[in-house]
Amino acid sequence: MWRLRIGAAARDEHHMFSTNNYVGRQTWEFDAEAGSLEELAEMEQARRNFSLNRSRFKTSGDLLWRMQFLNEKKFEQKIPRVKVEDAEKITYEDAKKAMRRGILYLAALQAKDGHWPAENSGIMFLNSPFFICLYITGHLEEIFTVEHRKEFLRYMYNHQNVDGGWGIDIESDSCMLSTVLNYICLRILGVEPEQGSTCALARKWILDHGGATYTPLFGKVWLSVLGVYDWSGCKSIPPEFWMLPSFSPINGGTVWIYFRESFMALSYLYGKKFVATPTPLILQLREELYLHPYAQIVWSQAQNLCAK
Repeated sequence: MWRLRIGAAARDEHHMFSTNNYVGRQTWEFDAEAGSLEELAEMEQARRNFSLNRSRFKTSGDLLWRMQFLNEKKFEQKIPRVKVEDAEKITYEDAKKAMRRGILYLAALQAKDGHWPAENSGIMFLNSPFFICLYITGHLEEIFTVEHRKEFLRYMYNHQNVDGGWGIDIESDSCMLSTVLNYICLRILGVEPEQGSTCALARKWILDHGGATYTPLFGKVWLSVLGVYDWSGCKSIPPEFWMLPSFSPINGGTVWIYFRESFMALSYLYGKKFVATPTPLILQLREELYLHPYAQIVWSQAQNLCAK
C-alpha cells in the first residue's frame, strides 16, 4: 500500500540534506505490509471510480492521501451538512456552520509540519524525458521499483484521451508532443503496441497526424537523444546563446524561467549531438513512429514540421 510520508519521516535520507529538517517534503513510499483489508478495499474503489470517470473529472482530488490523513487522525465530521433550498434565503447561521465545517475538514488534512500536501500534476510531457534518460543510462530498474512503474503506467492510462493521445496537460486535447513522448514512455516500460491496446491507440493517433516528424522542437531533441530522430531535423539551439552578456538586448536572463531551465540543458545536448547506443527497442521505435521508412526520411525538411 502506498503511504505519503512527510518531512524527515521519509526514508532514503542519505541522498539528501536539509537545513530545516525536511519541512514540506512529500514522499510516496510503497509498503507491502501496510493497510488493513478495509483500507486496501477503499483505496482500490477510489482508483476504480477515478478510472471510470476520468473523462469527466481529470484531476485526482488528492483522494489517496486525504483518505490516509483522515484515517490516521480518526477524523469524524461532527458538524452536519448545510442544505440550502433557496440561495436567496441563506442565513448567517447557515454560512457560519458551513464555514466551520470546512475549516474542521481542512484542519484534519494539515500535515504535522504545518503545510498542506498537494499533487503537482497537470503537464503531460515532463515525466517521459526522465524515463528516456534512465533507459539510456541503464538505471531504470535501479531507480524505479515494479510498484513505481505500475503507478506511472496507471497515471498515463488515466490521463490518456479517448482518441488515444495525450494533451499538453490533463485537461487539454491531444497533441503530438505529449503523445509521442508518452508513447515512448509506455514502450520503455515494456508495453507492446498490440492491436486494440492503449499503446496501439496512441500509435494510431501519431500516424494519423503525420508521424513523429511533426513533433515540436522540445520533443525532437529528446527523440534525437534517444536515437529515434536525427539531429539535422532540429532547429539550431546554440549553447553560445547563454554566454551573451547581460547588456545584450537578448540574453539568457531575459527569457522566461521555464524556458531557460529547459532549453539551457537542451542546448548543451544540441551542442554535443548526443545519441544513445541503438538497442532493439530503439530500432523498433524507428519503425513505429513514422509513416515512411526511417532511412528514407529527409530530416532537413522536417525542421519546420509541427502538428497543429
